[in-house]
Amino acid sequence: MKLSIRNQLTGAVSDIAAGEAVAAVKVRLSGGQTVTSVITSEAVGDLDLSIGSPVRVLAKSTEVSLATGGVEGLSIRNRLPGKITDITTGGAMADVKVGVDGGEVTAAVTRDAVAELDLAPGASVVALIKSTEVSLADA
Repeated sequence: MKLSIRNQLTGAVSDIAAGEAVAAVKVRLSGGQTVTSVITSEAVGDLDLSIGSPVRVLAKSTEVSLATGGVEGLSIRNRLPGKITDITTGGAMADVKVGVDGGEVTAAVTRDAVAELDLAPGASVVALIKSTEVSLADA
């Protein structure tokens, strides 16, 4: 299956906290970081997920935010540190590629944010993704 979602990282399920309607699934990425995805309990069953199941972690680039400093006092669970590898700017938006352990994450941010945060290739950033915006697929 081909997808338009650019952010696709591989890993294995390390924990499943199942609830009545939704589950918090933790995935240990190939680079060593942990990403949490909140999906329906039905999806856990449909994907036949269990500890150790190989999965792809998917997140739309529009759901990735960037921070240039410390990330404290934030409810966003997924925080992937990395370095900017490339920036492509358009009229209003920019695609910022961030190299993280085990892969690359793209964030679609405004051109103004690139300027205000002084983003440039080589700069250290943290890619932030809400757990409710992370989807899972079988690997």
